Amino acid sequence: MVFNNNNLKYRIAFDTAKNIFMAIDATDESNVAYGITIEQAIVELKNKLN
Repeated sequence: MVFNNNNLKYRIAFDTAKNIFMAIDATDESNVAYGITIEQAIVELKNKLN
């Protein structure tokens, strides 16, 4: 499932080995950000892309 948030399309996944959420840029899957919460992962992805 792809989410859209202020012109940012991303997917959310959970890394069970590390117990951490991943926000993955839907247009370029090499852009991945991590966070303890889904919201934190999304914020990290936004910061990484800006």
